[in-house]
Amino acid sequence: MECSTVPEALAGIQDGATLMVGGFGLVGIPENLILGLRDLGTRGLTVISNNCGVDDWGLGLLLKNRQIRKMVSSYVGENKEFERQFLSGELEVELVPQGTLAERCRAGGAGIPAFYTPAGVGTPIAEGRETRLFNGREYLLETALTADFALVKAWRGDRLGNLQYRRTARNFNPMMAAAGRITIAEVEEVVEIGGMDPDQVHTPSIYVQRLLCCSQQEKRIERRTVRQGAQA
Repeated sequence: MECSTVPEALAGIQDGATLMVGGFGLVGIPENLILGLRDLGTRGLTVISNNCGVDDWGLGLLLKNRQIRKMVSSYVGENKEFERQFLSGELEVELVPQGTLAERCRAGGAGIPAFYTPAGVGTPIAEGRETRLFNGREYLLETALTADFALVKAWRGDRLGNLQYRRTARNFNPMMAAAGRITIAEVEEVVEIGGMDPDQVHTPSIYVQRLLCCSQQEKRIERRTVRQGAQA
């Protein structure tokens, strides 16, 4: 369903919902959908995302507004409020190795309930959890992740909901799009059916329930680094 407004796209997200949110740092985040959630004030959210934005942008806005109850992520990053809430016990955090997080989301979308991985074996992550030997090597059992809603960002979409991502902004978005029971895609451009090369479709429309075109994108840079000029 093609939506005309942010509130229409976010309809049905209630307090206590579990969300997957695409992006890596501030790259490929559904920034307009996040702003819409902030304005709705929905609370008690469990958010599955690689990180939690920065203090004043991305998911950091929801964190600052006390809308997130639990984060499942791999990186605290540049977000001081994330660190503060975690250390003070205000925020429940499940830290997951980055590759494991991606695979847990992918498995959820593929209908695979669990898998074994060597990542985390012998660390506090594995304490009290099931491990198993395969070919003489120890592996840790990890369960798949799914969510009530997946909020993803794509470069282009057609009116059926087929999505195309742009370069590194693809990151976590495809696997999360497949793992959400209701997937809401924010796109920069909508093309007519047949306007995308089928070979360039990264997420098929079968995974996408709602499509929202937001041509206005701020696309902040998390940390700008420039090269110093040569000394005379």
